[in-house]
Amino acid sequence: MTDTAVVTQSFTQKLEAARAASRVLATVKTDLKNAALEAIAAAVVAHADRIITANDLDLANGRENGLSAGLQDRLRLDAARLSSLAQAVNEIVALTDPVGVVVRGSTLPNGLSLSQVRVPFGVIGAIYEARPNVTIDIAALALKSGNAVVLRGGSAAENTNRVLVDVIQGALASVGLPVDAVQTIDEFGREGATQLMQARGYVDVLIPRGSADLINAVVAQSKVPVIETGAGVVHVFLDASADEQMAVDIVHNAKVQRPSVCNALETLLVHESSAARLLPPVLAKLRESGVTIHADERASAVFADVVAATDADWSTEYMSLDLAVRVVDDLDGAMQHIRDYSTHHTESIITNDLGNAERFLAEVDSAVVMVNASTRFTDGGEFGFGAEVGISTQKLHARGPMGLGELTSTKWIVRGSGQARG
Repeated sequence: MTDTAVVTQSFTQKLEAARAASRVLATVKTDLKNAALEAIAAAVVAHADRIITANDLDLANGRENGLSAGLQDRLRLDAARLSSLAQAVNEIVALTDPVGVVVRGSTLPNGLSLSQVRVPFGVIGAIYEARPNVTIDIAALALKSGNAVVLRGGSAAENTNRVLVDVIQGALASVGLPVDAVQTIDEFGREGATQLMQARGYVDVLIPRGSADLINAVVAQSKVPVIETGAGVVHVFLDASADEQMAVDIVHNAKVQRPSVCNALETLLVHESSAARLLPPVLAKLRESGVTIHADERASAVFADVVAATDADWSTEYMSLDLAVRVVDDLDGAMQHIRDYSTHHTESIITNDLGNAERFLAEVDSAVVMVNASTRFTDGGEFGFGAEVGISTQKLHARGPMGLGELTSTKWIVRGSGQARG
């Protein structure tokens, strides 16, 4: 038997175990699922030193292999981040279990009782890069929604993810749930990711998180249904009536608070009539924080010390302290730019014009559209979901931050008393 055959057989065995675990989870009561989550949260804190040691090794390997600063930030786990992850898991405990919730129902004239109820998908596959926090977030959300999960976390975080999955499995065993409900296939490398994409019949849905290249590859190659999470070329538009202090504060927060994440601001659009008033204070605040400004000609005319923007800047997800800035003629110009370059993640308008605000909300086609708020709020935790599987930028089934409800499908329950169709 060849090595490839051995890998394939072992891989299939893992998927079969996940399928078996999913059948158990589908009927587990909420109290037991919550007990598992509480055990996971406690174990993450109790094993913090072990997790951080593995993470330090991944970070060292990343630096040696030239991993970008943005990806290094996403990869990093420290005591504070682990504490936040544990807190998020405990917040999921407090959320309503979606399984069994009745979406709608009716009684037909012939007496048949119909109800559409939420049910788990079964087995969820996840492919992601350099984001070990996703290991905890997806595992917790999958378990609460009654799903097993198979994780491909990428080589950059392989040591961290191995320890995290071991910690999770230990917690599952402690409450009597099958450890195969959460598994990693990192040991199979890229071949494992390819096989996961082909595992129709074993895996019910696949969720990619990472770069645009990764997501596009999964969408193009997968035979398993994919919920597409998108890259974040995120926009803020400063309208003619935008308040100066609000513009300064929101733009700074959206760009600087954590530039490596998908809801961070990447392109700032400014109404021509407010450019001279707003750009100097807004960009000066950004420059104080080390942001490199990639500005078009009209923006550079009112603020010096910039880099000339190129066409590529408008479609770039920097994940760093870089920002593209463009002056547009009006609201229509801003919305046209967004249509041309947006990844349909998050867009925000800063304005005191109610009519423009409502037009922006109605006409901009993105997963999250905001008025007078930082794009950093596009987040499952901030939306009250405890954590998130990702930000879906597609339009089927789920869009925007994905929580428990988005990890369920539905089935129809029909109760009769002997009816036969005539």
